Amino acid sequence: MTARPETPTKTYDFVGIGLGPFNLGLACLTEPIDELDGVFLESKPDFEWHAGMFLDGAHLQTPFMSDLVTLADPTSPYSFLNYLKEKGRLYSFYIRENFYPLRVEYDDYCRWAANKLSSVRFSTTVADVQYVDDVYVVTTTAGDVYRARHLVLGTGTSPHYPEAVRGLGGDFFHNSQYMQNKAELQKKESITIVGSGQSAAEIYHDLLAEIDVHGYRLNWVTRSPRFFPLEYTKLTLEMTSPEYIDYYRELPEATRYRLTAQQKGLFKGIDGDLINEIFDLLYQKNLGGPVPTRLLTNSALNGAAYENGTYTLSFRQEEQEKDYDLQTQGLVLATGYKYAEPEFLTPVKDRLRYDSQGNFDVARNYSIDTTGRGVFLQNAGVHTHSITSPDLGMGAYRNSYIIRELLGTEYYPVEKTIAFQEFSV
Repeated sequence: MTARPETPTKTYDFVGIGLGPFNLGLACLTEPIDELDGVFLESKPDFEWHAGMFLDGAHLQTPFMSDLVTLADPTSPYSFLNYLKEKGRLYSFYIRENFYPLRVEYDDYCRWAANKLSSVRFSTTVADVQYVDDVYVVTTTAGDVYRARHLVLGTGTSPHYPEAVRGLGGDFFHNSQYMQNKAELQKKESITIVGSGQSAAEIYHDLLAEIDVHGYRLNWVTRSPRFFPLEYTKLTLEMTSPEYIDYYRELPEATRYRLTAQQKGLFKGIDGDLINEIFDLLYQKNLGGPVPTRLLTNSALNGAAYENGTYTLSFRQEEQEKDYDLQTQGLVLATGYKYAEPEFLTPVKDRLRYDSQGNFDVARNYSIDTTGRGVFLQNAGVHTHSITSPDLGMGAYRNSYIIRELLGTEYYPVEKTIAFQEFSV
């Protein structure tokens, strides 16, 4: 669905800016609600979700029930199971006996849902947001104007590049661009992956599988002290619960930021099966002799230079407190994503709340404005809502909460207690 001219005199109940999985879920859940009139603006021409990481066999780290709608409304026509039924793959998925959808499959599901919605405007880039006469006035780069009583921000996160590579030349790239660069990368004599999470592991496994075909040397360097598995035990999963949000929200700000750093392994770790597959592949490859690959931990990237097609990377082995250099022709940065406040919010910054670190002060109801119910934030709230913020499985819960705030009544049941354990005393 493409952007179309907008009548500036119409006032929506809300405008959603950005269309990742979370705002797309909100679009699906609000579609049948006659009392809510909203519109979603997305700068891209179509839905896109991590297209650069569609490796063969790569799958979500959450089960299919963490789709756009099911945990809020299991009867929704926008469910993943209904998508499978319409595509003629429901029985195949059933026989597969694997709860985790393929990543490319999840992206196709989201595209399927987005194309069914009347509220989505693709190819629509927001240039400016003002607050005039008690409504938010959203102006696009094409000059269209959307007026709304509420905003829901879903612009998501952007690839993060370490300070050491700022201004660095050459053809290095972030893992989000891996698939489109893979063929050229494999022509190089040496490749280095920098990063510690699932994306780094998937790329390393993919390149290791073909190392003897192309003959490159392969390095994987991580700052982490080891290759951490994603902690996915059931009592740990109870931390993605309303009770844990309530507990976490009441902690002192400094404690929350400390926990944010400590809890990365709960949502940024590597799938345990993949770690084992990497070891097994290394074992298999080494049967014929040493494989030209290195795995280096505890190593922080502190500097980088590029000359004549070769990168010289400077690392600090943090436990030994020793510096060393590594040379490589190919460089892939699997260094994660980071939220940046959109520039179009500058005119309304005085209406938004910030904490002492300069980040949004996200309230329990996901609002970030001074009224407590005018502007809502999707994701980007790990410092206030812990690991529930980026978790796909909590997207439907957050959207149910936001819908209740927009309507003033509870349309979808908002769970208050689901955990067996107690987090506070």
